[in-house]
Amino acid sequence: MNLWNIVIKEIRSDLRDRRTFLFMLALPITLMLILGAALSNAFTPGHSIENMQFLYKTNTTDPNMLIYWEYFTEAIKQEGVTAVPVDAGMDGVEEVRANRFTAYAILEDDGITFYGSNKYPLESNIVQGMLTAFADRFSLATAVFQVDPSAAKSILVRAGQSSDFIREMSLQADKKPGSFDYYAIAMTTMMAFYSAISALYLFRSERIRNTAVRLMAAPVSKSVIFVGKIIGCTFVNFLCVLIVILFSKFVYHADWGNHYGMVVLVLLTELLLAVSVGLGVSFLIQGEGARAVVLIFTQISSFLGGAYFPIGDVEGVLDILTNLSPIRWANLALMQIIYADNPSAAWPAIGLNTSIALVFLFFASISIRKRGAF
Repeated sequence: MNLWNIVIKEIRSDLRDRRTFLFMLALPITLMLILGAALSNAFTPGHSIENMQFLYKTNTTDPNMLIYWEYFTEAIKQEGVTAVPVDAGMDGVEEVRANRFTAYAILEDDGITFYGSNKYPLESNIVQGMLTAFADRFSLATAVFQVDPSAAKSILVRAGQSSDFIREMSLQADKKPGSFDYYAIAMTTMMAFYSAISALYLFRSERIRNTAVRLMAAPVSKSVIFVGKIIGCTFVNFLCVLIVILFSKFVYHADWGNHYGMVVLVLLTELLLAVSVGLGVSFLIQGEGARAVVLIFTQISSFLGGAYFPIGDVEGVLDILTNLSPIRWANLALMQIIYADNPSAAWPAIGLNTSIALVFLFFASISIRKRGAF
């Protein structure tokens, strides 16, 4: 019961500081918006192809091919590819060589002669693929016509459907985060570690408000006060993290995957580590110097952990430094959980967070015992 009272008291005390509470919410949400919008192109590389034009010349005398060609040009026009007939006196090969058209095709009774552009190889390959589909379809219709003319006619009629010439296929690459997805994770883990700042004042605030003596005189053991204040501080900061996650998910549509339990567990242990670090530093360094140390360490950890920009595979000293960042551990674990569907990747981060947190908590408890006061 005493523990519960201490926890409630700590939660009420932290929530009373509305300015800090709102800052812990506004900072990550604002940075998500700014960085996510500004760096969106860096996370969604692509190549846009629009309004392709190629020249063609008909030297065929086959009326069926000419009819089929008309269907074909109408179909590909719907997909943004325009077939332009060669004007009298125009040299199609020279037009392509001058990069005024993507390609040049000559329709003849025995096939299609194709000339592609060296400057636009991707566009030329697309047009070549369409012409190949046209030639294959027409060859099929010609072969069928010799056996069943009515069936051949149905093949020609279907030529007006663009899907006969263009088939969309997707290679399912590894799932990757967009800009808002990435910064939702990065800002949340960074904000979670900022809990170390609030943990600095867990016991200092009692001394500042001159309530430490009264707290020591209460019929409650030091261990209960110690544990209760840690639980209360962790709960309030976890509430901030949870609000940020929900906001990013439903407002920015960030992807948090399907393994919500493991995501929460990683963030919860990171919060515990941050609170433990802040508490330990408050007993190690007196005065405002403790705040400066925590702020510097948090900023360096954020930078090395990829909070402001993604950090890929690095080598040498930089690799060692990045792996010392608790924010890096959390980010890598969450990326594996969400985008590699690998929830077991959480355990190394959870183990590191918990182990180091216990070391700092042990140091803080020993410091309280030696001092005999908060």
